[in-house]
Amino acid sequence: MGDAWVERVPVRSIPREELIAMLREQTPACGPARATLIAGGTFVVFDGLVPANRHAGVFGRRIRSAARRGHTIEGLADTVEILRQYGEELLRTGLIDAVDRSSVFTIFLNSSATDVLGCAGGPRPEPLQVPAAPRNSPTAQSCA
Repeated sequence: MGDAWVERVPVRSIPREELIAMLREQTPACGPARATLIAGGTFVVFDGLVPANRHAGVFGRRIRSAARRGHTIEGLADTVEILRQYGEELLRTGLIDAVDRSSVFTIFLNSSATDVLGCAGGPRPEPLQVPAAPRNSPTAQSCA
């Protein structure tokens, strides 16, 4: 199956100021994503065009998995609803990353990358901590 449903179409270069202007109030995460860009965060918009309803399915599952871990992704539910409305329309995705990597946002743009349709993200969740094995455990590593 792979990425057969992803169409690769190079994206035009988007100036930072233009992306900042595209991030309005589509979802509650757009304001913080805009602020991240203004503060010098990095961004990338990907070449792949994917049907909006595929994104809606994937990110709909992400809502449930995040909830099981006790994590809330700002703007994700709103973004999934927006994606469902676009059905089979091909969209681009992108990422906005804070300078200190403390937060990350996923953005969804129209196929020509001239309009942001939705945005979700916020503070990166803390990685799951795996408890250390007791010293006398057979799985504990020895430095001898």
